[in-house]
Amino acid sequence: MGLFDRLFGKKEEPKIEEVVKEALENLDLSEDVEPALAENEVVPQEEAEVEIVEQAELQEEKIQYPVEESIDSEQVVEVPQEEVPEEENPEFIETVQEKYDRSLKKTRTGFGARLNAFFANFRSVDEEFFEELEELLIMSDVGVQVASNLTEELRYEAKLENAKKPDALRRVIIEKLVELYEKDGNYDESIHFQDGLTVMLFVGVNGVGKTTSIGKLAHRYKQAGKKVMLVAADTFRAGAVAQLAEWGRRVDVPVVTGPEKADPASVVFDGMELAVAEGIDILMIDTAGRLQNKDNLMAELEKIGRIIKRVVPEAPHETFLALDASTGQNALVQAKEFSKITPLTGIVLTKIDGTARGGVVLAIREELNIPVKLIGFGEKIDDIGEFNSENFMKGLLEGLI
Repeated sequence: MGLFDRLFGKKEEPKIEEVVKEALENLDLSEDVEPALAENEVVPQEEAEVEIVEQAELQEEKIQYPVEESIDSEQVVEVPQEEVPEEENPEFIETVQEKYDRSLKKTRTGFGARLNAFFANFRSVDEEFFEELEELLIMSDVGVQVASNLTEELRYEAKLENAKKPDALRRVIIEKLVELYEKDGNYDESIHFQDGLTVMLFVGVNGVGKTTSIGKLAHRYKQAGKKVMLVAADTFRAGAVAQLAEWGRRVDVPVVTGPEKADPASVVFDGMELAVAEGIDILMIDTAGRLQNKDNLMAELEKIGRIIKRVVPEAPHETFLALDASTGQNALVQAKEFSKITPLTGIVLTKIDGTARGGVVLAIREELNIPVKLIGFGEKIDDIGEFNSENFMKGLLEGLI
């Protein structure tokens, strides 16, 4: 079963014979029955089975949803429990899917509103339809390449299905977006934790939430029972060292720092040796993000990489690029530039709750094939987690079909 079917496909219905058998077994013959049929009136077997099934379904709905008789079954099913505001329930704990749904609300509603308005404006499928659709997709930050490829595929589908009405292509558009992320089904979203020390190197420009993400992850891993240590290797920006040190104090995790303007590689070396000596499980290294000076940054990161391997040859086990989702296509540009500077194993997508540009995940997947492995849901200390493509696509596209 493909990703689209797992997310939006219909659940398998029970066989009609099983439903009829169960209904007959539960049928109470002691109650008053309908007046007998006229002698010459015959009810087809299929209609009788349908009537029994409908009675069984009605009985089940009454059991599950005890409401006044004046409310029909559809209204009952659609009463959502999540309408209770979070602040009215202090014990409310979000599930992972609820965090995705909340953080992707702006992206989903923005894309959905544009898509609905788009379909309302067109009466037929023509070249103008496809040109406008491509523009809509670009505005949704899925990327120029994604928009172009998707539009071309839809042109082919429209001819194949002889689609004349825009609504006939609505489901196809969503299917194509899901297939685009699914690709060969190999997401490589899992973080490569080691049996001993796991070294994570974090890169990214200033202001994208890199240091904050490290602090939240430190809290997350410590809560999971891991021994965590941080290394402040962005020594050229005093604010970065102070910020990471404050996070260490806040979550009670040790932070390795060096003198002001110290060589970042020397601080990393101290951190690596200390982590090995103290049996640390997870070591997270914060680095500078001076993308405007790529040559210096590349040399610095290469040196840090050599120092790490001197202590643990197979490290770093993960090199994460932190990207601010609210920057949209600019995040894609940063990803392209950093991928030239150092090998990247994954993306940390931050600030997605405050933007309507979550579609940039699709652009990163299509154009760079770098997996998103961590995602920030908001400002709370536990608003970070491992990325799950199914949760993401469901949160992004649910309700559009």
